[in-house]
Amino acid sequence: MSLLHQEDREYLEELDDAARGEELTKGSSHVVIAAIIAGLVVSAAIAIYVIAGQQPPFATGQITAVWAHPQHTETSGLDASGAPMPKEVVDQVMVFTTVRLHNQTDHPIYLGNVTTNVTMDDGVHSSYAANKGDYDRVFIAYPGLPVPHLAPISALDTTIGPGQTVEGTFFSAFMMTQKQWDARKKLDYTFYFRYLAPLTLAPAPHLVITEQ
Repeated sequence: MSLLHQEDREYLEELDDAARGEELTKGSSHVVIAAIIAGLVVSAAIAIYVIAGQQPPFATGQITAVWAHPQHTETSGLDASGAPMPKEVVDQVMVFTTVRLHNQTDHPIYLGNVTTNVTMDDGVHSSYAANKGDYDRVFIAYPGLPVPHLAPISALDTTIGPGQTVEGTFFSAFMMTQKQWDARKKLDYTFYFRYLAPLTLAPAPHLVITEQ
């Protein structure tokens, strides 16, 4: 091998080493940049979470009264013409609830639905609140209902203005016996607002549920 070829080979090897070093440096810089970007993304997410956590809830509420009325109904065993027919037995518990809701925002919020939730041994049983008209009609259907006929709130369509507080009563019904109702583990309510997260409220521990 001539001296010229030997020098050429050494020169080429030096170029290869330099190129590999440059590639390694480029790869390391890419990793550093990616790490910086990831850190910025995480920091932004944490900042958003902290800021959101510091904002007050859009609404507050309080369950101020609850009445539970077990209703046992049996048909006469006769049809409209007086002919015998099997009796039907229906057991239900009607739950009347008074709620106070307060809008803490600077814009109106819209109540779109309410469920009454009863936790039993087999899970959660939920019943939608009746609308305002049905609330009034139930007192006509059951004239001896031992529950105060208070001002209703429309669980299906109530607008609460900025800073406004509304209060009213609604009712839900559960197809269960009084014994089953008495065995409940928990009672709470979910208020569904349009375009907002649901608001869950439970009676205060000291609130007595009136059994009528």
